[in-house]
Amino acid sequence: MRSLSRIVFAVAAGMSCMTAHAEDKESALSQQLANPIADLVSVPIQYNALFGAGVGGGKGTVSVLDIQPVIPIRLNEDWNLITRTILPVAYGHNIFNGSGNVGGLADTQISAFLSPQAVGANGLIWGVGAIINAPTATDPLLGTSKWGAGPTAVALVQKGSWTVGTLANQLWTFDGGNTINKSFVQPWVTYDLGKGWSVSATSQSSYDWINREWTVPLNLGVAKVVNFGKQPVQIQAGGIYMLAAPAGAPRWGLQATLTFLFPQN
Repeated sequence: MRSLSRIVFAVAAGMSCMTAHAEDKESALSQQLANPIADLVSVPIQYNALFGAGVGGGKGTVSVLDIQPVIPIRLNEDWNLITRTILPVAYGHNIFNGSGNVGGLADTQISAFLSPQAVGANGLIWGVGAIINAPTATDPLLGTSKWGAGPTAVALVQKGSWTVGTLANQLWTFDGGNTINKSFVQPWVTYDLGKGWSVSATSQSSYDWINREWTVPLNLGVAKVVNFGKQPVQIQAGGIYMLAAPAGAPRWGLQATLTFLFPQN
């Protein structure tokens, strides 16, 4: 029986990156969102509906709701510490033979990036730090039951209408056993459509070193920054197609994200 936690990891580990580049306030906020280590407090709430799962004909479905608060902390005039917490709530239907449905909290992942405030040569923005996996799953099928940790890093360049970047991390178990040994890499590219609109392509790919299996989704999306009264938010919608995945994993899906923004000024 395959653990649903591998499926949840594939859709919960990524950092949503959408952008636009223009003079208006909405596009300025959207460009900051393209940078996962920007000096901007945000709370993305992302819903993933995944289809084609299960080993008995691919009729199973998986739903993952990710709550992902991002909080930057200004350490001094030169450096920021950006924290990001990903708390997934997952539900699987007809995934495993004889297991029925399963739902609840999955493992929580907490990342912290140390990043210079100044943009580097050729527009380079970067950050390095650590990621922790906390065993918060309410069902053994949804998590690892183990603490894990490892390094993480991100680098991106913003020029004109384009943002291109890559985020990566590695997780290992550190409280015994060999439950967690996973690599994650997320390249992404976004393009400005003007007036706060943007499109993006990304792949939140992971490799399970224990089972020697890749999970490689292709995510395509469109986003728009709007205001609900005085509250700026970004609305994103897109699709997911699995280029590679373990047996029994979903084959395609839909994604929607509502991100609440709290600019400093």
